[in-house]
Amino acid sequence: MKLHNSLLLGAMLLALPTMGTAQDAAAPEFATFADTAYIFNTLLFLIGGFLVFWMAAGFSMLEAGLVRSKNVTMQLTKNIALFSIAALMYWLIGYGIMYPGDDWTIVGYLGKLFAPVSLEPVGAGADVVDVTYASVGSDFFFQLMFVAATASIVSGTLAERIKLWPFLIFTVVLTGVIYPIEASWQWGGGWLSEAGFSDFAGSTLVHATGGFAALAGAIVLGPRLGKYTKEGRVVPMPGSNLALATLGTFILWMGWFGFNGASQLAMGSIGDVTDISRIFANTNMAAAAGAVAALILTQVLYKKVDLTMVLNGALAGLVSITAGPLDPTLFGALWIGAVGGVIVVLAVPALDKMKIDDVVGAIPVHLVAGFWGTMVVPVYTEGTSFATQLLGFVAIGAFVFIFSLLVWFILKALGGIRVSEEAEISGLDMAELGMEAYPEFARG
Repeated sequence: MKLHNSLLLGAMLLALPTMGTAQDAAAPEFATFADTAYIFNTLLFLIGGFLVFWMAAGFSMLEAGLVRSKNVTMQLTKNIALFSIAALMYWLIGYGIMYPGDDWTIVGYLGKLFAPVSLEPVGAGADVVDVTYASVGSDFFFQLMFVAATASIVSGTLAERIKLWPFLIFTVVLTGVIYPIEASWQWGGGWLSEAGFSDFAGSTLVHATGGFAALAGAIVLGPRLGKYTKEGRVVPMPGSNLALATLGTFILWMGWFGFNGASQLAMGSIGDVTDISRIFANTNMAAAAGAVAALILTQVLYKKVDLTMVLNGALAGLVSITAGPLDPTLFGALWIGAVGGVIVVLAVPALDKMKIDDVVGAIPVHLVAGFWGTMVVPVYTEGTSFATQLLGFVAIGAFVFIFSLLVWFILKALGGIRVSEEAEISGLDMAELGMEAYPEFARG
C-alpha cells in the first residue's frame, strides 16, 4: 500500500507543470522558488496578526473579570471601541508615521503625515509586489494589532471611574500619533534603531508605552472612591469574575505566540522557521516561570496564594521576554520570566503606597516588567548595550508620558474625564451606558 501511494504521488507530481517554467496565458500561475519567501512571510503576518487580534478578547475578558460587576459593560464597550478606533487611525495616519521609508518629515524622528495605507491591486503578481518582504495588507494588518494592544493596556488601569468619550478621544491620539511616532524611532528605522537600541517585539515600544500612558492617566484621574483611607490603608475591591480573568489570561498567553513569533518578520527559510519555534518555546517558558514565581512569592508573603497575582505574574513573564525572545536559552527565558513574576508581586503594593490606583495591575505588568525585559536584552543578545537600552527606554518613556499627560490635562480642562461620585457609586454601566452586564443579579 505504501509503495502504491508513493507511485501515485510521483505520477501526480510529474503531471504538474514544472515550477518556474513559462506558462501559457490561460494556465494558472505557479510560484517560483523566488516567490516562496514572499508567500510564507505574508502567511506569517496573517497568522500572527489574527493571533494578536485574539489578544483583544483576552484583554476584554481579563478586565471584565477584574472590575466590579457594575462596571463590566463599560469595560467591554471600551475594548471593542478602542480596537475599532485603532484600526481607523492607524490606517489614516499611524502607519505612514511609523513606516515612512525614506520620507521623514523630520529625519529620524517623525514620519510622513496623512498618508493612508494603500494595498496592492487585486490579483497583483510578482511584477507588482515586493517579493523580498510580504504583502502590504499583511504587514499593515499585523502591525495594527500591536497598536490596539497598547490602547488596551490603558483601558484596564483607568477602569471604574473614567468617562467613555474622553477615554476614546485619548485613544484616537494614542493610536494615531503617540504610538506611531515612538515606534517609528525603532521599527521605522529612526534614530533609536541607528543608535543600536533593541526591542524585538515591544517590551518598551508596546507594553511600556501603554504603561506610561496609563500612568499619566491614573495620576490625572485619581484613585477610585474609597480605595485609600485617610490613614493610608488600602481597601480591597475584588473583581466580579475570576473565571473570566483567568480565561482572559490564557487567551493573552496564546496570542503572545503570534505577538513574539511573527515579530521574526520572516518565514521563508529553514533558519527563520527554526527561530520562530525557538521564540514560541521561550515565550511559553517565560510565562510559566512568571506564574510560578508569583504563586510561590504570594504564598510566602501573604500565607495564601493570590490568583490575580499569579495571572499577572504570567503576563509579566510574557512582557519580560518580549524584548528579546529569540536569543536566550530556555533556562534564560525561565529566569527572565520569573523575575517578571516577582516584579508584579512587589510593584502592585508599591503603587498602592503612592496612591496610584491601577485596577488591573497593568502598570506593574507592562511598564515595570517592560523596563526589566528591555534592560536584560544585552545578557543574551550580542551587539546591544545596557546604556543604549536605557537610552531607548527613557526617551520613549519621557515622550509618551509627557505627551499623554498633556492630552489628559487638556481633556480634563475641556469637559472633565471623571464621572460624578453618584455615577461611580452606582456603577458606570448604568450611569454611562444604561445597561448592565449581569441584570439578573444585584449590583455589587
